Amino acid sequence: MMTVTGLVKRFPGVVALDGVDLELRGGEIHALVGENGAGKSTLVKALAGVHAPDAGTMTFDGRPYTPAGAADGLAAGISVVHQELALLPYLTVAENLFLRELPRKAGVVDRRRLREAAARLLAEVGLDVAPDTPVERLGIAQMQLVEIARALSAECRLLILDEPTATLTSREAGRLFTILRALRERGVAIVYISHHLEEVLELADRVTVLRNGRSIASMPMTGVTAPDLVKLMVGRDLAQEFPVKPPTEPGEVALAVSGLKVAGFEGPLSFEVRRGEVVGLAGLVGSGRTEAMRAVFGADPALAGQIELFGRKVRIRHPKDAVRAGISLLTEDRKSQGLVLDLPISANVTLAKLRGFLLRFGQERALAQDLGQRLHLRSAGVSQHVRTLSGGNQQKVVLAKWLNAGADVLIVDEPTRGIDVGAKYEIHELLLGLAAQGKALLVVSSDLPELMGICDRILVFSRGRIAGSVQRADFDAEHILTLAYSGYLKNGETP
Repeated sequence: MMTVTGLVKRFPGVVALDGVDLELRGGEIHALVGENGAGKSTLVKALAGVHAPDAGTMTFDGRPYTPAGAADGLAAGISVVHQELALLPYLTVAENLFLRELPRKAGVVDRRRLREAAARLLAEVGLDVAPDTPVERLGIAQMQLVEIARALSAECRLLILDEPTATLTSREAGRLFTILRALRERGVAIVYISHHLEEVLELADRVTVLRNGRSIASMPMTGVTAPDLVKLMVGRDLAQEFPVKPPTEPGEVALAVSGLKVAGFEGPLSFEVRRGEVVGLAGLVGSGRTEAMRAVFGADPALAGQIELFGRKVRIRHPKDAVRAGISLLTEDRKSQGLVLDLPISANVTLAKLRGFLLRFGQERALAQDLGQRLHLRSAGVSQHVRTLSGGNQQKVVLAKWLNAGADVLIVDEPTRGIDVGAKYEIHELLLGLAAQGKALLVVSSDLPELMGICDRILVFSRGRIAGSVQRADFDAEHILTLAYSGYLKNGETP
């Protein structure tokens, strides 16, 4: 259906694509894997018409394909679910789904047909929200499902998904896989980009590996293993998925939350985290994990509750109160809530803690360079604007910002969302290193193996309540998922 030959794309100081070759076939799921900065997202944007390549050729249905913009890609039948969400926050879910072709009656939008069509699409992806809900009220995972539903609203011939399950639970991901297999049977060509190699092994018919902007290998998935892919992606073997977590004895209680109530959730919530402890927060999308952490940080108002830091009551009404008290929050949506995209890396790293009354740009750059080296940040220098970084490298800049702030309590929401397997290991090492230094960590993640790999215990949220606390010695995926579903089931039902 599509061929790509010798594709090149340059940005100032960076060669994002350096002679990429790719062949896509109808009725096939083709995985595209590689480290952050390997060129995956740039290649997707070239296929969709967002970026014009500097060299190379593309064909679609055997004819030259030279899109002048994203509209040409859509007209050709190419739908894309980008890694960075592109919804209009002040419009409703239904309006976002059919923005390209709103149903009309007598020249005006037919609201009844719009709601009915939106409800069918939302049911298909398993999202239980009203079609008239403004997108700005949704969580990041719910927005991801809206993006997927929007891509399905068009009759596409080539569907490209860039990290579609980064914020989804296993149940939602499973529903998506069912949809993709049905589309494959209908002859749709599917490009599937994911850092979750188990998904690639389960779904894909063929795989292409990118490294440093080049296509390293393209092959059928028969007989391919996760270690094979990792070695091709990073150019070396990774001995294990998670760093070895040394047994530690937690110290004093760093953060104690009692009677917390958050709008839209039952609650109340009470929990604590100690120095040197990594506490995971598991649960389904919409279970209240993110909302609770945002209330603790002062990003959203708490209806009730008390917060203590090292035994001292504190009142947090605004994020600046939390930062002053020594609490940081790495948000799940780095693009809109964690970064100033049009500022350079150096400015973003120091945003949470400006040193002195006057900006000292030399010190700022030196600090950013040091943190960038510690986090293995890939960039053309600390003067590079973060908008031009890959998603994983943007996440590293957010981490650097909070490391610079020096907080004692770190809340990290989806810390490895959209990050490749090599960088994940490095971030997990960093988080465990911070715990070893006596920091207290709360980690929200939709990736249950991640929580089981790095946490001392896991709090399981279900419908706005904490359904249970599981110690590391008792970690069991089935037990944790049963707790996560418990608030959604009637007596006697099983998940």
